[in-house]
Amino acid sequence: MAPSQFIVLATLALLLPSIALATQHTVGDEQGWTINFDYKTWAESKVFRVGDSLLFKYTPPNHNVFRVNQTEFQQCIKPEANLALTTGNDVIELKSPGKKWYICGVGQHCSNLQQKLAITVLDASAPAPTPTTPSIPPPESSAFSIKLSSGSQIFVAAGLAAAVAMAVF
Repeated sequence: MAPSQFIVLATLALLLPSIALATQHTVGDEQGWTINFDYKTWAESKVFRVGDSLLFKYTPPNHNVFRVNQTEFQQCIKPEANLALTTGNDVIELKSPGKKWYICGVGQHCSNLQQKLAITVLDASAPAPTPTTPSIPPPESSAFSIKLSSGSQIFVAAGLAAAVAMAVF
């Protein structure tokens, strides 16, 4: 294998797993960022990792998004207005592990209508937390599927990148 081909293959093997594993979470799924939605339950059903992103979808100026600390979250304290995200399609990259808090700063949306979100971001390589309540497995399907752990996904992605690179060259 020529050195240039090896460099391309090595680059693909390193980049493909991180790209394939990053997830953009639409906050509130189909409901989006709105009032009277249970964001606590929504967040509990997700796994957030470094490299993922949050997409807050809403109709401006009906809502906005503030990144806040835990105290501001608990007390619905709005930061300075110029810190608000206001596009209606706000993307927040999750760049570090730990707790993250977000609120809507419009009217009493946070304090009275529960438009607030708290998440825990895991390191990209951390295993997913175990569910606190037993879940009912989905019905068996005739479709072929394989479930892989994150580590296995990396190896599969690297193998796929190698196969693609070899096919190209």
